[in-house]
Amino acid sequence: MLLIKCPYCEEERPELEFRNAGEAHLVRANPIIEQSDDDFAGFLYFRQNPKGLQFERWRHIHGCGRFFNAVRDSVSDKFLTVYKAGDPRPDIDTLLSPAAAEPEPPATKRPRAKKVEV
Repeated sequence: MLLIKCPYCEEERPELEFRNAGEAHLVRANPIIEQSDDDFAGFLYFRQNPKGLQFERWRHIHGCGRFFNAVRDSVSDKFLTVYKAGDPRPDIDTLLSPAAAEPEPPATKRPRAKKVEV
C-alpha cells in the first residue's frame, strides 16, 4: 500500500485516505468572461500528463480534509515531496540532487516491556 504524508497532519497515512485533485498550480485568466470558449475549455479540461515528475493537488479526505500539493513520479508512484497549498512550487533540481535522495536514518525503536506473569 502506498503511504502519503499529509503536510498538515504531519504523518504518513494509507493512500485510501486521500484523493487526487488533478494538476497543481493552475491559474485561471482574469476576467474569465473575456476568455474565448477554446481558451476556457483548455483551462477546464486539458491537462499536462507527462511521464515522470508531476505537480499534483491532493486532498486528505479521511483526515484533516485539507488540500495540499505534491511532487510525484508518475512512473514509480514515488512521492518526492509534499507541501501546503499556497506554498511556492519546489525546485526540481533540488529535489533530484543526491543529498535529497539520501534515505532518512531509521527511527530508533523503544524496547518492548517484558510480560510479567502473575
